[in-house]
Amino acid sequence: MNPVIVVGSFNVDHVWRCNELPATGATIAGQYMTGPGGKGFNQAVACARAGAPTTFICALGDDPGGALARELAESDGIDLRAEASSEPTGTAGIYVDARGRNSIVIGAGANGVLSAGHVTADRALAGEAGVLLAQLESPVEAIEAALQMAREAGTTTLLNPAPANAPTSMGLLRLADVLTPNETEFAAQLSRHVGERIEPDAVAALDGARLHALCRKLLPHGTVVVTMGSVGVFVSHAEEEPRGDGQPYYRIGAESVTASDTTGAGDAFNGALAASLARAPGQPFATHVRYANRFAALSTERAGAAASMPRHDEVLARFPG
Repeated sequence: MNPVIVVGSFNVDHVWRCNELPATGATIAGQYMTGPGGKGFNQAVACARAGAPTTFICALGDDPGGALARELAESDGIDLRAEASSEPTGTAGIYVDARGRNSIVIGAGANGVLSAGHVTADRALAGEAGVLLAQLESPVEAIEAALQMAREAGTTTLLNPAPANAPTSMGLLRLADVLTPNETEFAAQLSRHVGERIEPDAVAALDGARLHALCRKLLPHGTVVVTMGSVGVFVSHAEEEPRGDGQPYYRIGAESVTASDTTGAGDAFNGALAASLARAPGQPFATHVRYANRFAALSTERAGAAASMPRHDEVLARFPG
């Protein structure tokens, strides 16, 4: 299997579980826990546990959070390549309600100073990789440099345009062979770059042909995978490159699970998708999406972000066939 490179963020998560998400001015009771997170690290852990050799490129502070990242990366067999920063290691405050919904506040810290130079320091690594996966909790210049490096090396590029309010350009998006927004991120990118205003809650209900047309406007060449939580996913391919699928667009429903914490579910999907693509690039794309769907579904039955990621054999045992 070709390795996967993940470029992105590491956070120390501070999580409060409560009956309802806090309202303005309210003080509520909750249960506290802490653990590793950050979209980049979550996706790297998912990728490694899904069975792919994984390199994680990030920036860390010289503090207990940075030490935690190194310790946990080693425990999951992740090749950690961290840029040293005088900023503190990133943090996140996460609130999760009784229905598994969450709201999150990020303190970027070292994540905010990851440099393009560090990301592209070892170009030979990109040439050896099967997939490069990135998100947008790091400086856009570093992410663009990573995607461009991978594109030049002939490596498949996968961009998760999250969070929705991160700065993007059409040039950045078009460096992605596969773009994986959720409904909120998809609506935000359409508004910003296509001039189409659609409420996130309305995305899942769109007619397939209409949703496909919007995906093609956003990414004329390549594949768009819109993740829609309990509704499943929508896949849209460029007409000239259906990636082994027999149709240019389709939906795949969500797996049936008892979700208790959706924190990190999108990261689980992205990491598992990257691992599956690296493991068997010749398989139809729908095969990879189904695997990622199952991996992400299983992650929602466990608490935490990185800690909730299942392992490949657990996914196969839970969802045989």
